[in-house]
Amino acid sequence: MTLAIEPATFRRILGHYPTGVCAITAMPPDGRPAAMIVGSFTSVSLDPALVAFFPDKASSSWPRIAEAGRFCVNVLGDDQEALCRTLASKDPDKFAGIAHRPSALGSPLLDGAIAWIDCTIYAVHDAGDHHLVLGSVHALDVHHPGAPLLFHRGTYGKLAPPPCSRT
Repeated sequence: MTLAIEPATFRRILGHYPTGVCAITAMPPDGRPAAMIVGSFTSVSLDPALVAFFPDKASSSWPRIAEAGRFCVNVLGDDQEALCRTLASKDPDKFAGIAHRPSALGSPLLDGAIAWIDCTIYAVHDAGDHHLVLGSVHALDVHHPGAPLLFHRGTYGKLAPPPCSRT
């Protein structure tokens, strides 16, 4: 027997678990870059190198990314909340003024992201009201060392600086 869990309760309780924030970017065949923001990104396998994210089935960006057949995970830095909000918007021209360059697979690499992972779609599975998207990793690197943008209890945040060491 499955208990009915209220969506608001589920979201509130799981909101106590902090997540990193990533921009999933792609270049669909129409030549207009696509992006979505996710807090549900994870590594899956070392051999083969696989990663995953979970787009909502109601997402208007996911079909455009799926059409591209490839995507880039851009790990956002703690100074990129404004960029995050822009790319999360419904604006059809959300890339206007956003500095980026193409990855080897053609997906947008966002300037200022702390790391990137260039992927092709390996598999897509049903996962309730979301999809489970597995990506095959083709290339990855760190743009610059930095702290990630976090999402916790309904708001964006940063890691606390490490305590001062006493010598």
